[in-house]
Amino acid sequence: MGQGVRRFYQSLAQASKPFFSPAHPVRRRRRRSPGAIAMSPAAASPDDRIRSYEDFARVHAYLLAASGIPPSLHQRLYHKLADEVFDGGEAFSVEPCEGGRQRRLVLAAEWTLGRESDVFLVDHAWSFRLSDALKQLREVPGLAERMAALMCVDLDERTELEEADEQDNGNGGSLESALEVVEKERTRIQEKGSDFAAWLELEELGIDDDMLIALDLSSKFPNMVALNLWGNKLQDPEKIMKGIGECRRLKALWLNENPALKEGVDKVILDGLPELEIYNSHFTRKAGEWALGFCGDIIGADNPCSSAESIPLENIVSLDLSDRCIHKLPVVFSPRKLSSLWSLNIRGNPLDQMSSDDLLKLISGFTQLQELEVDIPGSLGNSAISILECLPNLSLLNGINVASIIESGKHIIDSALKPRLPEWSPQESLPERVIGAMWLYLMTYRLADEEKIDETPVWYVMDELGSAMRHSDDANFRIAPFLFMPDVTQFCGLFMMFILEKSALEFRKYKEQLQSSSICPSRKVTPVTKSIRPSDGHALRVFTDIPQVEEFLTRPEFVLTSDPKEADIIWVSMQVDSELKNALGLTDQQYTNQFPFEACLVMKHHLAETIHKAWGSPEWLQPTYNLETHLSPLIGDYCVRKRDGMDNLWIMKPWNMARTIDTTVTGDLSAIIRLMETGPKICQKYIECPALFQGRKFDLRYIVFVRSICPLEIFLSDVFWVRLANNQYTLEKTSFFEYETHFTVMNYIGRMNHMNTPEFVKEFEKEHQVKWLEIHGRIRDMIRCVFESATAVHPEMQNPFSRAIYGVDVMLDNKFNPKILEVTYCPDCTRACKYDTQALVGSQGVIRGTEFFNTVFGCLFLDELKDVSPL
Repeated sequence: MGQGVRRFYQSLAQASKPFFSPAHPVRRRRRRSPGAIAMSPAAASPDDRIRSYEDFARVHAYLLAASGIPPSLHQRLYHKLADEVFDGGEAFSVEPCEGGRQRRLVLAAEWTLGRESDVFLVDHAWSFRLSDALKQLREVPGLAERMAALMCVDLDERTELEEADEQDNGNGGSLESALEVVEKERTRIQEKGSDFAAWLELEELGIDDDMLIALDLSSKFPNMVALNLWGNKLQDPEKIMKGIGECRRLKALWLNENPALKEGVDKVILDGLPELEIYNSHFTRKAGEWALGFCGDIIGADNPCSSAESIPLENIVSLDLSDRCIHKLPVVFSPRKLSSLWSLNIRGNPLDQMSSDDLLKLISGFTQLQELEVDIPGSLGNSAISILECLPNLSLLNGINVASIIESGKHIIDSALKPRLPEWSPQESLPERVIGAMWLYLMTYRLADEEKIDETPVWYVMDELGSAMRHSDDANFRIAPFLFMPDVTQFCGLFMMFILEKSALEFRKYKEQLQSSSICPSRKVTPVTKSIRPSDGHALRVFTDIPQVEEFLTRPEFVLTSDPKEADIIWVSMQVDSELKNALGLTDQQYTNQFPFEACLVMKHHLAETIHKAWGSPEWLQPTYNLETHLSPLIGDYCVRKRDGMDNLWIMKPWNMARTIDTTVTGDLSAIIRLMETGPKICQKYIECPALFQGRKFDLRYIVFVRSICPLEIFLSDVFWVRLANNQYTLEKTSFFEYETHFTVMNYIGRMNHMNTPEFVKEFEKEHQVKWLEIHGRIRDMIRCVFESATAVHPEMQNPFSRAIYGVDVMLDNKFNPKILEVTYCPDCTRACKYDTQALVGSQGVIRGTEFFNTVFGCLFLDELKDVSPL
């Protein structure tokens, strides 16, 4: 990291800028950094304070217990809350880590905190509803800049400003600065002797191609073994070789973060400097004694060692070979050469030119080896237990005590998972970067009153203190949410600290399981239901709470009643369970508009599970994961797609909410994981390339009439309708927060532009040059398969006194293949009743909206087939 960047972060650690990241306990800082904001205490008499504290403890008793705050700190917490004392900056400061891409909280050297000795307040830096996030970042002055600094996604802009300042102050990269370093090294070599190997550090000095040539390093340092040019401005591979090509004894070269890496410089360098053992921090094919000595800390600037014979490998006790892109360990990596090796780290290397057995055999020869760090699964196999059986002398594997591993029987252990870092590109604006990075920092809560819970959660970013707290498996601090209510009319949320970590990959196993499951034969049977109209011809009595049924069920065969006990048919929007039956005095011989266990269809996670069990992984169901049970396979699927460059956009849907409430589109794995906190959800592969109508997204609502589940007897209404998004479809990241771009249900949000079905079909056929009846046939087949799933997997749904209609939502991809979105119980049929239309199949006659529920009841209870098609 350059001096300018270092200075920036030193100032940032003292400023009031927020940040959060998951991975390490609070650390102690060698020097104290100022930067606390403390509010002046409010004046109050001791008696008032005691009385107020007693009220506080009484009102907040449940919150205090739930937060886990020790009783000994309750009174201290109260005083800090009452006086608004944010004194964490006096005890802690913030410092950069992960190369400046994250920050962490450190304890000031002057402070000593005993166990459960103090409590600190953390405030909110930003609170918002998800749909408002981008708008606020664009419109609230200073918010995007503060959040970008908080999330470390403004480094390029900060660096450019610092470089400009350095240039203005005459401190930019120059030949003179580089020559000063060169002359110091020449002086050192003269003192050591002309045969002493040179080690030159020219990192981040602004050196360009011409400056490198002017330095004339080849003639000045004929014995140079290591050259660090990290973070300069080198671009031309040929000029680079002209500047260093005669350094034939060079063992290590760092060109990291130079523009030349984009110009194919690697082959030129490796061909021109055949003795290189380390190039850009990676081992080359020539890696041997020198490279091992460097990684074993016996070779460095103070001891360059140009001769292999002078490298005492037997003195190496700890050897860190992690992330060196090693395909095959050097020949000199042997128990004979490294006879004192005690600790070995080979994480992050492919080692794909060695078999697991050969590698285990080699490592087992190191009789002194006590500690091993290795990827599991990885080059030594997939099981920690198997590795320990081959290496019985180990005491620590991946930082975990061997005895505890064996006792727990864990096969996969990893104490060094790499932190998830924000990803962004220089082309993105600060608001766009923040939207992508914020999921690593967000927390969430929902508001509720005595009557209902808020449908959409509130998200927030903690302030500087809370955001810099990192996760640790061996934590020494914790954060807990706490809702402070100074009186009954107002409250403020303040938070104290928490930890979260989840990770594992089981995608392949899950995929194989889906591919092997299919229990659903496709067969049709003779209908078994009959008309239930009494033989004496009297009308069937209907009890309902649905306004459209009350208004439009006008057939003489049915009559409405306000007494559910005397009704023949119960047609309601609420769930008719045993509790409701007992309350209303209902019997099992009354017909109801729902089937037992219909949750297997109408709850999104159960629908996917039912289809998976019946059909495996059919093309008409997008990859779908229940995040409560299948988070690990989802992560695997996401990572495989990312690795293979496949589209990776997903949609998060609550299990059991309609109208796209709390539904989010995202391509960010961190967002997916954090959105789980707002309630149980499925994560489904987003249809990134849907069929469009005049550039807009749409879906189709079909109504299915169900008379029987076993055997399956279902009918498709000739009435269906299209639901159109209002905005032109786009996959711009900023559009994912635009409801009217990615969602189609406009009855409750946005502007609804109804389009009659025949008009839509005519225009769609013309736009895409397709025949709708062919598409309709595929949709029919898919809907039949969906309900066959329930028949095969949940035959207990069958009840002879059940009749129901279900809404089935369908989307077409750009190849006009149908995809099932969801199945809805007691669907909203306002449009079906409000608009007249023309049937596209069957009679192809005019269908009156006012006749819709007459058709429904005629099909389900009188065995009629008017304006419906058997499936």
